[in-house]
Amino acid sequence: MSASLRTEFAVVGGGIIGLVSALRLAEAGHEVLVIDARLNALGASAGNAGAIAPYGCVPVGTPGVLRNLPHLLLHRDSPFAMRWAGLPALAPWLIRFVVQSLPRRAQANAIALAALLRDAAGAWRDLAVAADASDLLRANGCIYLYPDDAAFAASGWERTHRTAGGVRQVVLRPAEVAELEPALSRMHGPALLFPDAMHIAEPSAMLDRVRRAAVVRGVQFAPGEITSVRIASNSILLDGPGISVSADRVLIAAGAWSRSLARQAGDRIPLDTERGYHVEYAMDAPPLSRPVAPIRFGVYLTPMTGRLRAAGTVELGGLHRPPDPGRLALLDRAARSLLPDLPRPGGLWLGFRPSLPDSLPVIGRATASDRIVYAFGHGHLGLTLAPVTAHFVVDLFNAAAPPRAVSPQRFGR
Repeated sequence: MSASLRTEFAVVGGGIIGLVSALRLAEAGHEVLVIDARLNALGASAGNAGAIAPYGCVPVGTPGVLRNLPHLLLHRDSPFAMRWAGLPALAPWLIRFVVQSLPRRAQANAIALAALLRDAAGAWRDLAVAADASDLLRANGCIYLYPDDAAFAASGWERTHRTAGGVRQVVLRPAEVAELEPALSRMHGPALLFPDAMHIAEPSAMLDRVRRAAVVRGVQFAPGEITSVRIASNSILLDGPGISVSADRVLIAAGAWSRSLARQAGDRIPLDTERGYHVEYAMDAPPLSRPVAPIRFGVYLTPMTGRLRAAGTVELGGLHRPPDPGRLALLDRAARSLLPDLPRPGGLWLGFRPSLPDSLPVIGRATASDRIVYAFGHGHLGLTLAPVTAHFVVDLFNAAAPPRAVSPQRFGR
């Protein structure tokens, strides 16, 4: 028997975007119901690198990535991989990605990302206060490590666009890296410090705190997978196995599972999935004090409570294929390239980043009804942009104009 529910606002998706949006809507005085089949699962919102990255204005697709794409797709230690069996399904996304990697498009995407990220750090501090979670924030920056001067020089496009976007970045010599992180005394190449970056000591605990704050403000939660969206004269009808919801307004924030719901609401969004991985090393005192990213591998090493997490890489392969042991082995090699004495890895994890070819999220109203709003497709920046996105969501439901760069209609119909 289906559970039939009625609410003013239904939020489809219980990840960090949906949770923070629900919290902000409830703070504005609305009745809110969050629906998610994976409410208590370790999804991308909890399994990520834990980095809050206001410096993340460089899109995945850049002229440099485009030049090196064959190498990136074929080299075993590449941070960018693809399941070749899925190429036919991925081809439309890849074609769009190549176009978005061209210089003019990539520059426009970097400018748009910088605008979204400008208030991310402050918005996270405000959210941490609202969720009674300031103790989980660590505000001591992030370090990118380059293997040599040539690799650093090759990052000129990215550094230029970060500077243009107002990002503070400090070049460090190996000795200065060792002063900040004594465990990295073996490093020989240059590095970049992003002093305004933060990280979360326990992402799953942060999700729990935000959920708890939402409950205190009256947000209700219902387990269930929404597979059908229908627009009635005075409500939006949501249905799935064992659940039926009638809502005045709906937020679709279902991450990698949002594409089919958006299609039913009138929009063809070229959303696909980046499969992200992590491994963890249990230890009482992690050897690092902030996220460190060896850029050769595209991996973050982040100190968390009682462990070090190695997370990252990009694998295009959809939602249903099993984990690739080679990706997990790459994370371990990347971690040991900096910290060779780590214990055996555990906590192996695979999650799904909702990714769009231009690296920009979709935040805006559905074509079929302005009572439906989208907030998904944040790629690597879902955690970072969650509180910023939530402010946009509240404004959109109050009839504000959506940011043009993240409009759902930018892809046509």
